[in-house]
Formats: sequence, structure tokens, C-alpha cells
Amino acid sequence: MSPTISAKRSGNRWAIALLGTLLAFAILVLQPGTASADTTDDGQEVTDFYFAGVVTFDDEPVEGVVMTIKGSGFEGETETDAEGKWRLYVPEKDKYTLTVDEDTLPDGVIVDAALLPPGTQPIAGTTASFEVEFGLTGTKIMNLFLGEGQRVTVSFIDQLLSRLVGGLNFGLLLALASMGAALIYGTTRLSNFAHAEMVTWGGLVALVFTSFWDLPLWLGIVAAVVGGGLFGWGMDAGIWRPLRHRGLGIVQLMIVSIGLSLALRYIFQYFIGGSTRQLPGASPQPIQFGPISLSYIDLIAMGVSIAVILGVAYFLTRTRIGKATRAISDNPQLAAASGIDVDKVIRYVWILSGVLAAISGVLWAYFRPGVKWDMGMQMLLLIFAAITLGGLGTAFGALLGSLIVGIVVEVSTLWVPSDLKYASALVVLIVILLVRPQGLLGRKERLG
Repeated sequence: MSPTISAKRSGNRWAIALLGTLLAFAILVLQPGTASADTTDDGQEVTDFYFAGVVTFDDEPVEGVVMTIKGSGFEGETETDAEGKWRLYVPEKDKYTLTVDEDTLPDGVIVDAALLPPGTQPIAGTTASFEVEFGLTGTKIMNLFLGEGQRVTVSFIDQLLSRLVGGLNFGLLLALASMGAALIYGTTRLSNFAHAEMVTWGGLVALVFTSFWDLPLWLGIVAAVVGGGLFGWGMDAGIWRPLRHRGLGIVQLMIVSIGLSLALRYIFQYFIGGSTRQLPGASPQPIQFGPISLSYIDLIAMGVSIAVILGVAYFLTRTRIGKATRAISDNPQLAAASGIDVDKVIRYVWILSGVLAAISGVLWAYFRPGVKWDMGMQMLLLIFAAITLGGLGTAFGALLGSLIVGIVVEVSTLWVPSDLKYASALVVLIVILLVRPQGLLGRKERLG
């Protein structure tokens, strides 16, 4: 047996051992939870804590009034039934912001502030948003009475500015995951559906170190980054490299990635349950910059995203491994013929992709409601949309596509319901591909 073959087999054994260690780690530190959670007809997860009430106008119930609640990294929505009743479940006892969608109220009608429950006042500058919190129990009844009046609204320009900044923040964290997935596709031509679980893994590791083990947040973030890199390395060494060497086709590898995604996702659900868990410091008090509202976590997240993206750009354009990565993405056969160790470069790409996905997962846990077993899956369609929009296989195209997708998703809520905002990004994707099928930064020869 040659030393090369022996070394490769040894590397495979190490990779399999690492994957086993990671799984054992999850088994030991995560408490088994409920495999599924009870949900209401409108998709809310039933918890022990909720706000409820009745919306009436002239002593008559008002149906179809949309109610939203935000706070502690959580966001929920419902609407009143035929009897004017509504109920919003929340994950924990805390202070929340309750908002009535004034577009769903009858014309010329607002929430009557004079008839609000004691201690409840509208937020300054609005007539339909209120700070609410629980008393001694886990329920809070908020009966809202409507009256005639003039609504206080925010100007279109102010709303546009606020959503543009929110879209930029979302686009940057989406870019971290998209760039890693694009590098994997560029070097292996694999559309990795399990990339969603690599994002989730980053949030889970941070959750274990901070919420379960009560360690400092910075240590949890470091652990998430290291764990993400090890996870990426282990997946390639233990699964993808052996399958590539066995000559499996792209479609077969993609099917394997779908199966791996499902397996990992439900393993996560088994051990942490279906509930949403919060990282320390989630949903801090926002800071107003004119019409723009950002928390210090938002500012840190945007700064970290920009710094990491610049670091990836330097890696790809200034280092030998980075240049080799781009060469393999352009022409793997020519790169191998020129002396580039393709397997070694692909291994580095998987490690980098795991690190980027883990950072994105931690930031996503703060940008959206906490850590959940399927949190990465919520991003997967947008990741693929960003990669396709920017140009398949190019990291910089994925960055551009992510920024476009993030901004379109947030700004579109000015015209479409929030439930349809992700669909708006897909509409933009279709329109651009009709004009430029190879994507914004893609090359025509990569198609077909």
C-alpha cells in the first residue's frame, strides 16, 4: 500500500471520527425536547405566555384586524376573528411592542387612546403601537376600542430609508452564508442543500456555550466560528470527498445533500425541540438615527459582516489558496493539470464556508427570532436566489445578489404584505435572469 493511499484513508478515518465527536457533543450537551410543538390555525407556536383581547367599534366586534407583536428577538402576527377576538403567543415574560395594522381598520378609525387599559400608552409618533408587559401571570388581556380620529403616519421617505438600512443589514448577513455556498458550488458544482444546517449549527453552538453553559457571549461566538470550520472540514472529509472520488454525478450528490439536510435538521429538532431559544442580549432597546431605528447589535452585526466580507475578498484575490480557488472555479481540469492540489483547495473552501455559515447563523439569531431547529432552512431559498442572481459559482456575485435580495425583501413591505416579502425577491430574480441568464457577474460559458 502506497503512503499516499494510506494517508488518504487515515484522513478519512479522522474525518469520520470528527463527525462522530460532533454528534456525540450534541447528544451530551443538548437536552432532548419535544419533537413537535402545538400550533394555532394561523401558525403560532402555543406557549404559556400570551396577550389577548377583543377589538370593537361602536360596541361591535371588528373582524380582520391584523395584530403584530415584537420583542426579545421575537415577532408574531395574527388577526381578529368574526367576534373581534385575537391572541398572540410569546416565548417568555418580557416587555413587547404591540402594533395594530391601521390599514386593516375601517376608514377614519383609530385605536382610542383614552380607552386603553390602565398603564398602557401609545408609542410617541403613532396611534396604534403600544408597549405592553405582563403582570403577575403569564397572560395579559388587551381589549382595544376603536374611535373616529386622524391617524399619525410616518412619511414614505422615512419608511423607505428605514427599510433600506434594514435591507442592507439583512443582505450583509445573507452574503456571509451565500458566499460560502457559492464557493462550494464554484469548486465542486454541488448545490449543497445542507448549507442551511451549517447556518443552524453556528447558532446552536453559540446557544450551548452561552445559554446552556452560562459562558460569556464572546466565547460562544468563538466556539461557533471554530465549530463551523470543523463542521465544514468534517463534512467534506467524511462525506463529500469520498463520494467525489467514487465518481458520483452532480445530481446524485445533490440528492445526498438533500437527505443530509433533512437528517441534520430533525436531529437538531429532537435535541432542542421546536421552540425558539434566545441568545443573551437579544432585542436591545433601539437607537434612533432620525427615521432609522437600529440597536447596538445591528450596528455590530453590520460592522462584523463588512469586516468578514473584506477578509474573504482579500483571501480570494491576494493569497495563493484564494487564487487557486478561483482557478478551480473557472476550470478544474486546467487547474489540476497546472499542479494545483484540487482536493486540498476544496477542503479549505469547505472550512471557510463552514466559518462563514456559522457567523451568519449567529447574526441571523439576533436579526430574526432567536435560535430554532430550522432557522437555516428559512434562509436557504434566499441563499440560492442570491447565488443565482449574482452568477453561479462566484463569491462576489453572491455578495451582490445577497445585497439586492436583502434590500428588495425589506423594501417590498412598503407595497406587499410582510408574508409575501420573500416572494418579491424571487420575482426580481426571474426578471433579471430573463434579461441576463448567466446572472449579474456570471459568464455565459458557464451555462449549459
